[in-house]
Amino acid sequence: MSIVRNPSRTVATAAGALLMAAALGTAGAGTSTAEAAAPRTRLIASSVLGSDYKVTLTALRSTQDQYAASVRLRVYTRSDGGWKESDRVTVGDVDGWFWYPLTGSGAVCEFSTASTEPAPLTVSLLVTPSIGCSRPAHYVVKHGRVFTG
Repeated sequence: MSIVRNPSRTVATAAGALLMAAALGTAGAGTSTAEAAAPRTRLIASSVLGSDYKVTLTALRSTQDQYAASVRLRVYTRSDGGWKESDRVTVGDVDGWFWYPLTGSGAVCEFSTASTEPAPLTVSLLVTPSIGCSRPAHYVVKHGRVFTG
C-alpha cells in the first residue's frame, strides 16, 4: 500500500494551523491588554472627621495575582487648604483579600469612625459572599498617625 501525499493540501493545512495560532495569540494578547487596562486601585470607603482628618480605604489590585488585593488605610490632615497624607497602613495582609468581592457591592461590612482625639476606627470587609465579613480591625488615629487599637 502506498501513500500519496498532496503537496498543496499539506501547505494549506500548515497555513491554516499558522493562522489559527496567530489568531489565538492575538486573542491572548487582547486579554492581557484588557487586564493591564483594568483598574489597579479603587476607593472603597472614605470619611471626614470634623475638620481634622480624612480617612480612606483603598483596594490595591495585586501585580502578582489578578484575583488578590491589598487594602490601604490612609489618614490625611488639613494643610494649606487641602488634605495632605499623614499616615498609611495596610489592613490585613498584603494581597490577603480578593479583588472582586472587595470592589463589589457590599464590600464594606463596617467602617466606623469618630471625630475625637484620639479617633477610633473600625474596619470589617467582605472576604467572599460565602465566607462573609472579616473580623473587625481596630485602629486609633492620634495626631495624624495610625495605631492598632
